[in-house]
Amino acid sequence: MVSRVIPVEPFDLVIFGGTGDLARRKILPSLFRRFIAGQMPDGAQIIGAARAEYDADGYREFVRQSLSEFGPNDASKEVTEAFLNGLGYVAVDAKGTNGWPELASKMRDGHVRAFYFSVAPALFGDLADRLHSYKIALPDSRIVVEKPFGHDLGSAKLLNATLAQHFSEDQIYRIDHYLGKETVQNLMAVRFGNLLFEPLWNAQYIDHVQITVAETVGVDGRGGYYDTSGAMRDMVQNHLMQLLCLIAMEPPAQFDADAVRDEKLKVIRALDPVSPHHTVRGQYSASPDHPDYRAHVGNPRSRTESYVALKTHISNWRWAGTPFYLRTGKRLRARSSEIAVVFKETPHSIFGPEAGSHRNALVIRLQPDEGITMDVTIKEPGPGGMRLIDVPLDMTFAEALGPEVGEVPDAYERLIMDVIRGNQTLFMRGDELEAAWAWTDPIINHWDETKDVPKPYDAGGSGPEDALMLMHRDDRKWREIR
Repeated sequence: MVSRVIPVEPFDLVIFGGTGDLARRKILPSLFRRFIAGQMPDGAQIIGAARAEYDADGYREFVRQSLSEFGPNDASKEVTEAFLNGLGYVAVDAKGTNGWPELASKMRDGHVRAFYFSVAPALFGDLADRLHSYKIALPDSRIVVEKPFGHDLGSAKLLNATLAQHFSEDQIYRIDHYLGKETVQNLMAVRFGNLLFEPLWNAQYIDHVQITVAETVGVDGRGGYYDTSGAMRDMVQNHLMQLLCLIAMEPPAQFDADAVRDEKLKVIRALDPVSPHHTVRGQYSASPDHPDYRAHVGNPRSRTESYVALKTHISNWRWAGTPFYLRTGKRLRARSSEIAVVFKETPHSIFGPEAGSHRNALVIRLQPDEGITMDVTIKEPGPGGMRLIDVPLDMTFAEALGPEVGEVPDAYERLIMDVIRGNQTLFMRGDELEAAWAWTDPIINHWDETKDVPKPYDAGGSGPEDALMLMHRDDRKWREIR
């Protein structure tokens, strides 16, 4: 099987925050991989823009080091130089006038213009104002904005209103890199492209759904941001919410941006409020090699969670009575992100009680090894009666699709190219974002009002004991983090 690469139109892409960590680790290496793949057309121009006083050669050297550390390690010197030669740089003052006339002079007629706001949200309005006042952004230009998009519903509405002063909704691309993962998109293909699953995709056959995003790292280097955010704002409100929507949404009439996002919005609006008894917060403890959460963030009295687990329901005909369990945390046993759709047991077992309890589960792995498995029940080989075991039918992409497909593209590669194409299917819409905050805010507000203190949990474990009880009370259990 051969992977197809479809070139995009010629473009000018300006990366505000072009010397920042996200640009260095993700944006620039992703663009380089698309360049190697032949997807970037001749004449594509990438311009870094930041406060640092680089000239063009200095910025190219900065990018060269970025590619050496985070880019592909098999790129030839000639290809690397060709990519670097397409880079430019302008030192700009987001709140002033310096650099803006020079940036305007670099824009070319007839090219798609895209502007990546890889900066703090406090600068979004200033950048939008200057792109408009210097006539750099055109009616068909696109802007890409990174999370955190707001701190709560009020701030999200304010940011939406600020951007709406100069850009229409179809020009704004709110990026959530989880939606760019190959497996997440395959989830939609599995659901809506196979007759096998859709008739079973409802409360009659599905017992529950688990969504897990586990990380082994702590908040090293991000303590200042993370201690004002926490796992609920940093992960649940956006990443896990998006995964829940793709699992639970109705089939859209067609696969286009607004049809998909309309159905996701319906899911968010149908979510039940979460009972305080159905949430668990935690903070990781110290390990022999690492300090605890509070030491990491430099706040010995911090009540911010590095772990959260919760149970929720969707009040509609498809999902009535089926619980959705979400959990995410840092300093856990393994780096693992997966969605597990756990089906109900057979209504009657002909094999007797000694056969045990068995349930099919469709497991979508997002990282580290992207793929899909289906747990099915079979007879254990050997004599001695009918002993049942569960085994996975495995579709690991790297194995199933063969070496011709090559490395699965990073999420940012796909999403940035979608921006150039003008395809918003994998990006959040403003009303969708606000609905997610409207559901999340009451949970956070309750924690603040009750001065809830997160439960400590062992680094390298699976989270607080209370999170295990959240499932045990329902006679269920979390899948092992591995």
